[in-house]
Amino acid sequence: MDRTQFRRTALAISAAGLLALGWFTVPSRAAEEAFIIPPPAADIAPAGGLKTFVLAGGCFWGVQGVYQHTKGVTNAVSGYAGGKAETAKYETVGRGTTGHAEAVQITYDPKQVSLGKLLQIYFSVVHDPTQLNRQGPDSGTQYRSTIFTSDPAEKKLAQDYIAQLNAAKVYKKTIATTIEPLQGFYAAEDYHQDYLTLHPNQPYIVFNDLPKIENLKKIFAENYRDKPALVREAKATN
Repeated sequence: MDRTQFRRTALAISAAGLLALGWFTVPSRAAEEAFIIPPPAADIAPAGGLKTFVLAGGCFWGVQGVYQHTKGVTNAVSGYAGGKAETAKYETVGRGTTGHAEAVQITYDPKQVSLGKLLQIYFSVVHDPTQLNRQGPDSGTQYRSTIFTSDPAEKKLAQDYIAQLNAAKVYKKTIATTIEPLQGFYAAEDYHQDYLTLHPNQPYIVFNDLPKIENLKKIFAENYRDKPALVREAKATN
């Protein structure tokens, strides 16, 4: 077991024990509050066909879960981006020395949900973009906040939106999100896919990730879908 998995397992065991003792109850909100933020001042016009986009914002379990519950998203795959193919393995990435971040590749229909909306959700309920190389209980460059862009339009939208949010001072600190060119995306091991849906009672998910889904439903009600777009279902239809 690598140290990243050990940290998550230890958190789950300790939290489960405290729950059993009745020392605290399951929180109704995320450890970090969701941010109420404006949409991008400009967006990318809808185009025909499905598009893909890669984001990183802490543990990929929660990031994947949020976008699986977002209308217009047809698939969201947990994986690795930022490093080389040969190091795109969970135990190796967990060392924090590969350049990889735990990331999610989002496939979406731009006629149903825009990239600007996906970014608004990212900066609002997916994670705290002001945290540098960490999210919640997880720390290291593999948990960094990063937008991986594959063309100039995506890069400009991300840059302009970060500048807009910083200028509006919607956060107490400056946004730490980096923008990196997408060199490749490598799907994570099967046991990481659909993790939030398959393990809704796992304390790590309960404390860190399920509140993100609640915030999505509350803040972006028009973009919320109750039935998630699961990786296993996407594989079955291909």
